[in-house]
Amino acid sequence: MILPVKKKLMLIKPPFGKPGRDSRLLKITQESLYSPEMSSTVIRSAAARVGRENQVYSPITGARLVAGCICLTQDKKQVLMITSSAHKKKWIFPKGGVEKDEPDYKITAERETWEEAGCVGKITKELGTIEDMRPPKEWNKDIKAFENAKSDMEVASHPPRSEFHFYELEIRELIEEYPECGKRKRKLFNYGEAKENLLIAKRPELLEALDRSSIVRN
Repeated sequence: MILPVKKKLMLIKPPFGKPGRDSRLLKITQESLYSPEMSSTVIRSAAARVGRENQVYSPITGARLVAGCICLTQDKKQVLMITSSAHKKKWIFPKGGVEKDEPDYKITAERETWEEAGCVGKITKELGTIEDMRPPKEWNKDIKAFENAKSDMEVASHPPRSEFHFYELEIRELIEEYPECGKRKRKLFNYGEAKENLLIAKRPELLEALDRSSIVRN
């Protein structure tokens, strides 16, 4: 069950993003700007963060730290997936790099889930750390080149070693307008459909996160 969007509105300006279109005002509900049920405060910015110069890396392995959510319906029968920004026909989960002003991985996970999927909910479970499953020879060791990449395709074609931190989130709202609504599609899938999509996308680390979640197997 998805909770309806309340009618009482307020306006906020995004603290990040490009001027012009990305700095437009976004109408959001005052009641749900801060949700006491959620594990951290989620600010529904109108624009996604841009750039990779503030990314955080593991002091032990040097891996880029990434956080995201496995967003389940309340009956746990479906999971929310989004299309990849680099590969429009591939379905993945909302996730992104941890940034220097985010002391808790949950903050990143919820922010990325809002920016990429327009999904708001309650984190119910930590799914642990998942290491990069690609062969080491495929890791991009040129971090500066990664941070200066001009396009999502360039980033996706040769990312650095990554360390994933996923959380299970119970969906409470799916908002129509969100930062990347014009860039991605979103859809609910059952376990079998989601697994097939991740195998097609060749994302074993995301499948591992799904398998650690409470989704109902069919």
